[in-house]
Amino acid sequence: MKCRHCKAELELEFLDLGNAPPSNAYLKPEDLRKPETTYPLRILTCTECWLVQTEDYTDADDLFREDYAYFSSTSKGWLKHAAEYCEMITKRLGLTKDSFVVELASNDGYLLKNFVAAGIPCLGVEPTKSTAEAARALGVPVRQEFFGEAFGAEMAATGEKADLVLGNNVYAHVPDINDFTQGVAAILKPNGVVTFEFPHVMQLIKQNQFDTVYHEHFSYLSLCAVHSIFAKAGLRIFDVETLPTHGGSLRVYGCLVDANHGASDNVEQVLNAETDAGLQEEETYKTFQAKADAVKDGLVRFLLDAKEQGKSVAGYGAAAKGNTLMNYAGIRPDLMPFVCDAADAKIGQYLPASHIPIFDPKVLREQRPDYLVILPWNIAQEVMTQNADLAEAGTQFVTAVPELKIV
Repeated sequence: MKCRHCKAELELEFLDLGNAPPSNAYLKPEDLRKPETTYPLRILTCTECWLVQTEDYTDADDLFREDYAYFSSTSKGWLKHAAEYCEMITKRLGLTKDSFVVELASNDGYLLKNFVAAGIPCLGVEPTKSTAEAARALGVPVRQEFFGEAFGAEMAATGEKADLVLGNNVYAHVPDINDFTQGVAAILKPNGVVTFEFPHVMQLIKQNQFDTVYHEHFSYLSLCAVHSIFAKAGLRIFDVETLPTHGGSLRVYGCLVDANHGASDNVEQVLNAETDAGLQEEETYKTFQAKADAVKDGLVRFLLDAKEQGKSVAGYGAAAKGNTLMNYAGIRPDLMPFVCDAADAKIGQYLPASHIPIFDPKVLREQRPDYLVILPWNIAQEVMTQNADLAEAGTQFVTAVPELKIV
C-alpha cells in the first residue's frame, strides 16, 4: 500500500489490532446466526508526510450504510459543543442571512439546526440515509451524497459557493483525503473559511487512545500532515485551536492560498509541539503497540477478577471505540453480559463480533450492577452525572483508557 496522500511506500507499522468488523455494523437478533465479515485492522505511518492511516481493506459503502446507527444528537455535551461553535463562528466571520454555510457529514442536523434557527442559509451533505432523514425532519436541507472533488465541482458550477465549510469528525473518515480536500477548495468563496475538527494523533499517542482506531477512521491526523494535504489542494491553514473533545482534538481554520486571512502564531506553536512529541520520529510509532496491549490486558484482568468474585458488570455506551476495545480484548457476554446506550437506533441490537446485547439505560435501575464500564471514556463525566443515583446505590464506574480507573 502507498500513502493515500503523498503516495510514498508505507513500511512503518503503528498498530495491529487483529481482525474486526466495521465498528458501527450492529447486529439484529436474526443476524446472530449469519456469517459475519471482519477485516484486518492495521495502522501504518508514512515517513514522508507523517500521515497515520488504516491499511486499505474496506470500501466506504460497507462502512456508512443506510442504517448507520451513529446519531450525533445522542450526546448532550456534543450538542452544546455544536451550539457554542455556531455562535462563535457566526460572530468571527460575521455570518448573516446573505451567507451560505455547508457542513460535510452533517449527520442528524445536530449542528446545522442552529444556523437554521438563526436564519443563516445552510446545506448539509450526508451520505447515510438514516441520519439525513433525521436532519430533514428538523428543517435542515440535506443532500444525501459522499462529498468529493466531483460533487464540489458540481456545486461550484451552479454558484453554490460557501462562506463557511465545516466538518466535525469527518476528515479522518474519508478514504480519499486528497479528493475530499480538493472538493472543499472548489466550493469556497475567495475569502471563504473551512474549519475541520478531528482527534489529534498526538493526543492518541500521549493518552494511549488506541480504541479510537477503527475502519471508519481512514486517517489519524496531525497538523503537520494536514498542512501538507491542504497545500496540495491549494489551501492554507491560518489558525488552529486545541479542544478537549474526543480526548484531545484540533480545530483547524483554512482558506484558499490567496485569501486575506492573516496567519496566527497558534499554527507554529502546535507544529512545534508535534515535533517535540516525536511525531516525525519512527520510534514514536514503533513503541505504541505495547501500550495498547497493556490497556487490553488490564481490562481483561479486571473483568476476570470481577467474575471470580461474583461481582456484576455492565457496560455503558455502544460506541465504535468500545467495539474496538471489546473485540481486541476478546470480551464476550460471559464477562460483560450487556451494554446500555441512549440511542434508540442501537437498543435491541448487538455489538458486532462480541454479540453483547444493547439495552435501554433504564435496565441499569433494575440490575444495579456492581461495576459500570464506560466505554466512550470521552463522555465519562456526562455518563457519571446522568447515573449518579447508581453510584449512591453502590455502583462503581470504570474506564479502561488510558489505564484502568475505578471510581
